[in-house]
Amino acid sequence: MLLQICSKPVNRLVPPNIHATLQRHLKNSTKAPYIPQFHFPNGKPPPTITTETTMQRLEQVFDKMPNYECTRDSFQVIVQMCQVPQYWRLPLFMCTQLTPNGAVDGDKFLHFWRQMTSFCHDAASRFVYIMSRGDRTRPYILPEDFAPLIQDVVDTHPGLAFLKEAAEFHSRYVHTVIARIFYNVNRSWTGKITTAELRKSNLLDVIQLLEEEEDINQIMAYFSYEHFYVIYCKFWELDRDHDLYIDQQDLARHNDHALSSRMIERIFSGCVTRSPRRGNNNPMIQGPNGPKMSYTDFVWFLLAEEDKSHPTAIEYWFRCMDVDGDGVLSMYELEYFYEEQQHRMESLGIETLPFEDCLCQMLDMIKPATPGCVTLADLKRCKMTPIFYDTFFNLEKYMEHEQRDPFAQRENDDVRIAKCWFILDRSVIIYY
Repeated sequence: MLLQICSKPVNRLVPPNIHATLQRHLKNSTKAPYIPQFHFPNGKPPPTITTETTMQRLEQVFDKMPNYECTRDSFQVIVQMCQVPQYWRLPLFMCTQLTPNGAVDGDKFLHFWRQMTSFCHDAASRFVYIMSRGDRTRPYILPEDFAPLIQDVVDTHPGLAFLKEAAEFHSRYVHTVIARIFYNVNRSWTGKITTAELRKSNLLDVIQLLEEEEDINQIMAYFSYEHFYVIYCKFWELDRDHDLYIDQQDLARHNDHALSSRMIERIFSGCVTRSPRRGNNNPMIQGPNGPKMSYTDFVWFLLAEEDKSHPTAIEYWFRCMDVDGDGVLSMYELEYFYEEQQHRMESLGIETLPFEDCLCQMLDMIKPATPGCVTLADLKRCKMTPIFYDTFFNLEKYMEHEQRDPFAQRENDDVRIAKCWFILDRSVIIYY
């Protein structure tokens, strides 16, 4: 008997009309099923008691201050009560309208803090809110927003104490750090760092590290003074009239004329430069010898030139080589850049490969998804993209690649990236 029951079809074991009964029950139900929130664009809200405890502590601190106001010299106590990194200090101080004597009004600050914590629940969203001075219509950070924070680092970090007497270098250092931050964090190339981009970066961790590490040069990302000094010395050598702008002739002298003239023309075409524009049509800043590159643009150029495996560098040089802007490097564009490389090698008495042979080597190395054209995705996927780029526009590095053991290429590149190009060469040490 048991065998007969088990052998019956499954649908006969289900009571009749059960589906109709369930559908009728759901249709007549007045309450929608509860689905807890699972997406928190500004971070998961902390317990209410956490915010209230912070508010009470802030009120107690302001109660002890004259006129319920906090001066800049005393603001470190407020920063500690807010439990934010030390170098958020100056942007946070400037978030509310200051009193006539330059202090923070306690009532205004408490209102600001409560408003921010009501919808900004993680470090990234709070940092963006503070840097934009509480402007909810601007959920991103602009380059100028970083200036107070970095200037505070210059003024107070023990590793930069020697820089206090050299005020002329303050602005250069600030602009260098800002350029490096946007080069690494602003992956969308918009000039606006969003909360999502900030979360994917290490910037907040590095800012936290500033208060723990006294040697600024040990903080390799963004803030190293030695890195800044190398960058600025290289720019100073090229900027012959020292107006903080360089033209194509100036850039051509970089690294003993390593770059091809066609690539330099592309750099100055506006495809990668981010300088401020003038006029309604946004033309580039012009000089006697054509368009000019700002110091910030040069920082981006140098970072991209020295480490072509960086994601931003891959995009930088792809934009330069994509002459027609169609998102694909065609065989015509590759031939356009290789032609000058070939002529330069011939003039130096170096044996050259015909373009067809060179192209076969490059395509075998890149292995593009679509035969006959190279896309940005192909180059990001390939581990030997620096060789690809140097083959077409950097003669000196192309010759270095040719003389290396190809099987040790990745190992050598990893060492080079780790050390990067920030080891001070002899000329910079003399300046330093």
